[in-house]
Amino acid sequence: MVGFSSFRKRLVLVCILFGYVPVVLALLCNLVSASEVKPIVESIDRFVQQGYQQRGIEPATVGDDRGFVRRLYLDLVGRVPTVDELDQFLEVDAEKRRPQLIDELLGRDEHIVHLADMFDTLLMGRADEGKYNQRVQHHWRTFLENSLRQNQPWNEFVEEILLARPEADAKRGANWFLFERNDNYQEIAESVAPAIFGIRVECAQCHDHMLVDEIKQAHYWGLVAFFNRGKNELKNAGPQIAESAIGGFSEFANLTGDSTPNVLTFLESEPIHEDRPSKDEKREDLDENYRPGVAESTPRIPKFSRREKFVTGVVRDHPRVSLALVNRVWALLMGRGIVHPFDEMDSMHPPSHPELLDWLALDFRKHGCNVRRLIRGIVSSNTYQLASRRPEGVEDPASFAWYLERPLTGEQLARSAQMALRGECTNGSALVGAFRQQFPDLLPDVNTAQIKEALFLSNDQRVQSLLVSSDQATHLIPRLINVAGNQERVEVLFQTMFGRSPEAEELSAVVDYLETRGGSVDAIRQVAWSMLTSAEFRYNH
Repeated sequence: MVGFSSFRKRLVLVCILFGYVPVVLALLCNLVSASEVKPIVESIDRFVQQGYQQRGIEPATVGDDRGFVRRLYLDLVGRVPTVDELDQFLEVDAEKRRPQLIDELLGRDEHIVHLADMFDTLLMGRADEGKYNQRVQHHWRTFLENSLRQNQPWNEFVEEILLARPEADAKRGANWFLFERNDNYQEIAESVAPAIFGIRVECAQCHDHMLVDEIKQAHYWGLVAFFNRGKNELKNAGPQIAESAIGGFSEFANLTGDSTPNVLTFLESEPIHEDRPSKDEKREDLDENYRPGVAESTPRIPKFSRREKFVTGVVRDHPRVSLALVNRVWALLMGRGIVHPFDEMDSMHPPSHPELLDWLALDFRKHGCNVRRLIRGIVSSNTYQLASRRPEGVEDPASFAWYLERPLTGEQLARSAQMALRGECTNGSALVGAFRQQFPDLLPDVNTAQIKEALFLSNDQRVQSLLVSSDQATHLIPRLINVAGNQERVEVLFQTMFGRSPEAEELSAVVDYLETRGGSVDAIRQVAWSMLTSAEFRYNH
């Protein structure tokens, strides 16, 4: 247990004594020490530093502690820190405080919930609240969170959601990745390509990709063919994906009208051989073509399963699976991918640091596709911890010469608003759903404010209700009423909302406003609202 805190050692022993084996396993999954990620940290900083030298630029300096705490809380647990959490951090020895906080936040269940929010969006896409409820009802969300909590190797997780044949009831949510697409095989293909391989193939539906030479029309329809024998079945045991042993043979036409048989093939992998019937041949769906399902209540399995061949013959050893995951996690933590956009990893979008991307992907595979280890390595690097003020004369964000500001997701913003006003937050609240619908972007290509977002923050009753209903004695606004003096009130507001003291001009302006309004509840509430809706609160920086 090298690098494991004495408290957590004692907690593991207590769990063992009282028989809480699942808890022990979860704790052990968090054992990613600073020494284990040292090669990641050194490689990131080395390759990025080489990029500075090649570009002839000087990066920003490392950011201050207060900015680092806010940034890390938002990135690892999806909310702003409380004043007490910030103060506790600053009490720790300066050399130990950052590694210790990284370790602590990675061990919180809040981290799992936040990471599940991110991966749910990356894998499933944004949806209306009805679909989010279905993802919970049909155990997708539980499956996703448990996989992250146990730090399941990424390659194993990918195979489970594509094969959709869970052998244990606890894994049945794995079926939902395919089931939600409702037998729309082209939608499945267009979802699998960016989610698993980091590329987009929809432009190759009618012809070879006109800009990306390596993506062919055959890859699009080959990917469709791997899934087009599947069929959704909703049974007592929940959503299942059955698969036929016959059918699914067709041809696709290009823009000139020439037809080509769709075969089981995909980018940078060998075609999967399958006997193809003649045009006049009709094949019967015989029992002898199947083997039993993995459990009594699950569909039978074709002896030649296209979906299984895709998993074992294409996905399992495909280098793009690791490259795409590494680039995606980098983008989540650094504001953009080493390849940007993160889901267009093709020859039209070369990586800004190709050696770094290849090194991270190889290291990821060597260490069992350990997502938590990768996250810890990135946030421990100097590159991640740079200040967000752009250095003079540096223009290219792909240099990663400063920390790239980015808007909070709807979930982050809702949780942070609750935490600032109430000192606590819940992820499953209606407020989170409301913010999720109004702030749907995750890693937008360009950060632009939307009119609908401004109208929501200004006029939506749910936002106003959050402010008005945060009226318990422990909540921020009632506490400020009991503070003697407007200057101290403003100090508490800035520390709570922004994690810093107000500048002299800010202090003067807000104090003047409160004094003209008599320091009333409404006046304090208006200031709190203006801070919650400000760019400083709404961006991670």
